[in-house]
Amino acid sequence: EYFDKVVEGRMNCELRLADFYLSEGDTLILEEFDPNTKRYTGRSVKKRVKNLIRFNPFESYSPADIEKFGLYQIDLE
Repeated sequence: EYFDKVVEGRMNCELRLADFYLSEGDTLILEEFDPNTKRYTGRSVKKRVKNLIRFNPFESYSPADIEKFGLYQIDLE
Protein backbone atom coordinates (compact mmCIF):
# COMPACT_ATOMS: atom_id res chain seq x y z
CA GLU A 1 0.00 0.00 0.00
CA TYR A 2 2.86 2.42 0.74
CA PHE A 3 4.85 1.59 -2.37
CA ASP A 4 2.05 2.76 -4.67
CA LYS A 5 1.82 6.04 -2.74
CA VAL A 6 5.56 6.61 -3.26
CA VAL A 7 5.34 5.78 -6.99
CA GLU A 8 2.34 8.10 -7.42
CA GLY A 9 4.08 10.93 -5.52
CA ARG A 10 1.51 10.96 -2.69
CA MET A 11 4.03 9.85 -0.06
CA ASN A 12 7.21 11.87 0.06
CA CYS A 13 8.76 10.81 3.34
CA GLU A 14 9.73 7.67 5.19
CA LEU A 15 10.57 6.76 8.77
CA ARG A 16 13.34 4.16 8.99
CA LEU A 17 15.87 2.82 11.47
CA ALA A 18 19.17 4.67 10.91
CA ASP A 19 21.22 1.48 10.73
CA PHE A 20 22.89 2.43 7.42
CA TYR A 21 24.79 5.44 6.09
CA LEU A 22 22.74 8.00 4.17
CA SER A 23 23.31 11.60 3.03
CA GLU A 24 21.26 14.31 1.39
CA GLY A 25 21.53 13.98 -2.39
CA ASP A 26 21.89 10.18 -2.31
CA THR A 27 19.66 8.16 -4.63
CA LEU A 28 17.66 5.31 -3.11
CA ILE A 29 16.27 2.39 -5.06
CA LEU A 30 13.10 1.39 -3.24
CA GLU A 31 11.87 -2.14 -3.91
CA GLU A 32 8.34 -3.35 -3.23
CA PHE A 33 8.11 -6.21 -0.74
CA ASP A 34 5.05 -8.41 -0.29
CA PRO A 35 4.70 -9.31 3.42
CA ASN A 36 2.30 -12.15 2.58
CA THR A 37 4.69 -14.03 0.31
CA LYS A 38 7.80 -12.63 2.05
CA ARG A 39 9.28 -11.86 -1.39
CA TYR A 40 10.11 -8.83 -3.47
CA THR A 41 7.62 -8.19 -6.28
CA GLY A 42 10.17 -6.97 -8.84
CA ARG A 43 8.81 -3.41 -8.83
CA SER A 44 11.23 -0.63 -7.91
CA VAL A 45 11.48 3.16 -8.00
CA LYS A 46 14.41 5.57 -7.69
CA LYS A 47 14.10 8.51 -5.29
CA ARG A 48 16.63 11.19 -4.31
CA VAL A 49 17.13 12.08 -0.64
CA LYS A 50 16.01 15.72 -0.45
CA ASN A 51 16.25 16.29 3.30
CA LEU A 52 17.54 14.06 6.08
CA ILE A 53 17.00 14.43 9.81
CA ARG A 54 18.48 11.86 12.18
CA PHE A 55 16.98 11.79 15.67
CA ASN A 56 16.57 9.62 18.74
CA PRO A 57 12.95 9.63 19.98
CA PHE A 58 14.05 8.36 23.40
CA GLU A 59 15.77 11.69 24.06
CA SER A 60 12.32 13.32 24.21
CA TYR A 61 9.95 10.47 25.06
CA SER A 62 10.04 7.46 27.31
CA PRO A 63 9.95 3.99 25.75
CA ALA A 64 6.66 3.37 27.62
CA ASP A 65 5.04 6.44 26.03
CA ILE A 66 6.26 5.46 22.57
CA GLU A 67 4.88 1.95 23.10
CA LYS A 68 1.55 3.33 24.35
CA PHE A 69 0.97 6.11 21.82
CA GLY A 70 3.29 5.37 18.88
CA LEU A 71 4.81 8.11 16.76
CA TYR A 72 3.43 10.25 13.95
CA GLN A 73 5.26 11.06 10.79
CA ILE A 74 3.72 14.36 9.75
CA ASP A 75 4.12 15.79 6.25
CA LEU A 76 3.35 19.47 5.91
CA GLU A 77 2.33 21.18 2.69
